[in-house]
Amino acid sequence: MTLTRRNAVGLAAAGTVAGVLAGTLPASADRREREQALIIAHRGASAHRPEHTILAYEAAIAFGADYIEPDLVSTRDHVLVARHENEIGGTTDVADHPEFADRRTTKTIDGRAITGWFTEDFTLAELRTLRATERVPDLRPDNTAFDGLAVVPTFDEVVRLAKENGVGVYPETKHPTYFDSIGLSLEEPLLDTLRRHDWTHRNDPVVIQSFETANLRRLRPRTRVRLAQLIDATGRPYDWTEAGDPRSYDTMVTPAGLREVASYADGVGVHTRRIVPQDAQGRVLPPTTLVRDAHRRDLEVHVWTVRNENSQLPVDYRLGDPASPVYQRAMGDVAGWLGRLLDLGVDGAFCDDPSLGRAVAAARARS
Repeated sequence: MTLTRRNAVGLAAAGTVAGVLAGTLPASADRREREQALIIAHRGASAHRPEHTILAYEAAIAFGADYIEPDLVSTRDHVLVARHENEIGGTTDVADHPEFADRRTTKTIDGRAITGWFTEDFTLAELRTLRATERVPDLRPDNTAFDGLAVVPTFDEVVRLAKENGVGVYPETKHPTYFDSIGLSLEEPLLDTLRRHDWTHRNDPVVIQSFETANLRRLRPRTRVRLAQLIDATGRPYDWTEAGDPRSYDTMVTPAGLREVASYADGVGVHTRRIVPQDAQGRVLPPTTLVRDAHRRDLEVHVWTVRNENSQLPVDYRLGDPASPVYQRAMGDVAGWLGRLLDLGVDGAFCDDPSLGRAVAAARARS
């Protein structure tokens, strides 16, 4: 999986990025030759700005991310937009819009009943009347200062921003089986957008990721851009559930499972616990052989997600007094945790804070 990176270091600045970065993403010949591990901005710089907003993506670019990650869902008029989920009650101010009160409903998404407002019930023009909000304000209270300042971005806008600033895009198709079932398939508009921006080749800075398998298999003969199979710590792809396939993500990380993944994907995006398991108390256990096994199949390994807060880190990497009322959201030893993962040979990491990720990756490359 030949990925690419910018010849730039992280900049401790946010806001607009016009003129901050220059150049393009030169292709790296091989992961063994690449100077640093890749830093993928998880939903943008989501530790600093509300996720999946242009504000978050701009900050991520300024902080030195190699790739920015938009999760993709569809509007009613089949435009791809960047949202964590198609339910937007927790990521926009839609509840404050009385004109959309009757859009609140309950749907079954991937076997779960969810109540709220859904992107597929809004046209893009209607969605543009909403404003983005911080999804987890209790964990990231500082991000609420940016509530109401950003609209929901389209995938086209995210790609344009990335291309103008010399970084890549790492889109995730969210709930592809569900969107197929309502006639709003995600893959066709995704590929159309990439074609409009002339990002269609293996060495272009694009990786398409999914927790499901069928859509990646369908994409393989239709595009030369790179594909990544996401692998959660538990559970199984929803398309396997729909098909009555009893296998799980555990199957994927066996040597035979990785061989199958390599038949249609170029890499795997795995939960950190697939690399460094944790016990029932949240303390780290000896690492697995997944990185070695995946590399033997010529699959790159990217881990998700490296987050700043104590509550999101293994117990071994938490800092401060557990009795403190702010302990859960206080910053832990993120550098130590990411450094451990990089030392185990992972090729890249999804980070909420790409500035810190860039600094750790750069330090490891120098050592």
